Amino acid sequence: METRTTLATIKLVILKMLRDTFSLYTPTHFSLSSSSQIMEKIKRREKNNNDNIINFSNNLNFFVCRRRRNHRCLVIPLLSALAGTMLFCFALIPFLAPPFPPAEPNDPRRLLRPTSLSEFENVGSSGDHKVVFRVPQNKGRLGQELWSSRMGRFYHGCSNASKNFTPAEIKTQPNRYLVIATSGGLNQQRTGITDAVVAAYILNATLVVPKLDQKSFWKDSSNFSEIFDVDWYISFLSKDVKIIKELPTNVNPHLTKAGTLYSIRVPRKCTADCYKTQVLPLLLKKQVVQLSKFDYRLSNRLEEDLQKLRCRVNYHALKFTNSIQEMGQKLVERMRIKSKHFLALHLRFETDMLAFSGCNYGGGKKESEELGAIRKRWKSLHIHNPEKERRQGKCPLTPEEVGLMLRALGFSSDIHIYVASGEIYGGEETLAPLKALFPNFYTKETIATMEELAPFSSFSSRMAALDYIVCDESDVFVTNNNGNMARMLSGRRKYFGHKPTIRPNAKKLYRVFMGRNNMTWEEIASRIRTHQIRFMGEPNEMKAGRGEFYENPAACICEDSARKTGEGPGYMLSNKNSNESNGELNNDPLTDDDEWDYIESEFDQQDKALPNRTDSDPTVKPEQPELEEIFSD
Repeated sequence: METRTTLATIKLVILKMLRDTFSLYTPTHFSLSSSSQIMEKIKRREKNNNDNIINFSNNLNFFVCRRRRNHRCLVIPLLSALAGTMLFCFALIPFLAPPFPPAEPNDPRRLLRPTSLSEFENVGSSGDHKVVFRVPQNKGRLGQELWSSRMGRFYHGCSNASKNFTPAEIKTQPNRYLVIATSGGLNQQRTGITDAVVAAYILNATLVVPKLDQKSFWKDSSNFSEIFDVDWYISFLSKDVKIIKELPTNVNPHLTKAGTLYSIRVPRKCTADCYKTQVLPLLLKKQVVQLSKFDYRLSNRLEEDLQKLRCRVNYHALKFTNSIQEMGQKLVERMRIKSKHFLALHLRFETDMLAFSGCNYGGGKKESEELGAIRKRWKSLHIHNPEKERRQGKCPLTPEEVGLMLRALGFSSDIHIYVASGEIYGGEETLAPLKALFPNFYTKETIATMEELAPFSSFSSRMAALDYIVCDESDVFVTNNNGNMARMLSGRRKYFGHKPTIRPNAKKLYRVFMGRNNMTWEEIASRIRTHQIRFMGEPNEMKAGRGEFYENPAACICEDSARKTGEGPGYMLSNKNSNESNGELNNDPLTDDDEWDYIESEFDQQDKALPNRTDSDPTVKPEQPELEEIFSD
């Protein structure tokens, strides 16, 4: 009862308040009789308010949930944007890094900076067009095509004396002793040792075992018997020329005292008649004559029996000592273990050779100063035009150019290469492009221990002998120059079966490498292959009598015509057939007039240079001012 009264009281209070409130907005005649209607309106309004509150709460929950879903949806775009920003930053790094130093305009090493083992980018392109080409990493010609000569099996060395050859026991005259002092490095001295035997035969003299050069650039103190098997040398040639180790004691003592031998220097390319007219009279008078600086002192054009005698000396009588031969064979065997076939590269790119050549290799001021300082030691060295020297093919290929040449010829990146060289100018930086193209890169220092090389490492000629053996035994021999070792091995490999020997056609390749900015790799490779025709060591690449004899011993190479069954034109490579044509192309290897050597310039004041009497012997060329050493071993 009390509760009801309380509720009624509350209602009356509320109604009174509502009445007072509505009295402000309603006419004064508003009465309590319409309170029921007001109550209904209040209830409806409260219900609407409650509905609005519920709707607002629902809307708020929906909004919050929607925001959460939107946040989850934005995660992936945010990550993508972040990754894109990072990539953009990485792209800016090359522009913010310092640029490569500028290269010389004709720098052959500026060409192609390796971006990978197989891709090279030509950074020297002009204009907006940048030439980018890829050198196929493993693509090469398969099979035996690269590793053997197709026609070589039809030719063999032939150096036996003819019936007209007079043996030593009949020809040698008493009291005629010829002493020979060689000059230069190992292979340059080898030419002198060989020609000394022929000179002694021409003069009917007894030959004293040649003295090796111990005072030249290499400062090698080795004597003949420490490099070559002297007993074999004497015995093998005993029927051709009488050879003794020392002058006999019955010779006039005054003539044999140290430094008192009558020493002369014969002209270069001296013929048999030249020796008879200029040396023989002195020999008859003095009994003992020393021929000094004896290298390339005998003509390339001699009668066939004398040429064959040269071959018997060079290819049979000259054998390395057992210790050198055994170590060399070890190196060959280790290369064979690594691969069935291997290529040997004689890389002549040392500081002394570059200095003498006078060529420009793009090193700028630093290179000019370094090589210029070395050139000063050659007092009579002429200053050459570097660009002209390169145009004429007188500059050795750079290591990178050699690598590109080999790839163009079809050698794949997985072949194994043995490199015979001294200390390369520029070091690893210069070798890097070649190693990128051919990663399987070896030297005698990498396949032999220091202990194994210790007996040889202090003697440049003995180390050169090891390289000579490996290069001779290789399946393919490649050189970047036309120096003494290249010539010697080229002729030897022809004599023993025409094993592939690649010599760069430097004059033609110069144009390719200088114009590569405007060519694709396919164009470069095609031109290199074309220019290298007749420079691959195949038979008949050079006519008989052309070039140096040691490079082209044509008189000592015979054709097996019975075995040859119409596989191509061929002829007996001898002087009597030298006029036969063999379909020669324009890619003619170097002739006598094109030959180039690296020579030092200090004269031996004790020597007496003979006058070059070309009027009495038209085959003798006027002798040019001589330099001392040929830097091409």
